[in-house]
Amino acid sequence: MDFFIASAHAQAATGGAAAAPNPIMSFLPLIILFGVFYFMLIRPQMKRAKEQRAMISSLGKGDEVLTNGGLLGRIEELGEQIITLEIAAGVTVKLRRDAVSAVLPKGTLKSA
Repeated sequence: MDFFIASAHAQAATGGAAAAPNPIMSFLPLIILFGVFYFMLIRPQMKRAKEQRAMISSLGKGDEVLTNGGLLGRIEELGEQIITLEIAAGVTVKLRRDAVSAVLPKGTLKSA
């Protein structure tokens, strides 16, 4: 008869209204993690991409630039997607506009 008492005791312990966990509290760590990723990774990267697009769209003839490949030169011609860069006297190269990584201050090429 001992087995009846054990089942009754187990029933009494689990019986009653069990409190259900709040669904918001179970997703809270995931929401916090997404917020951290947004402010630490996604937002700064979007800001840098916006600054790069603005810099590329503001390129003009005669600007001294640095390319992703490490070339320094002066812009001779501007096209929609292609620029002609003079890297030495009489030596020009054609590059995509996206290859420009920085616009240098005027006179940088003369001092280099």
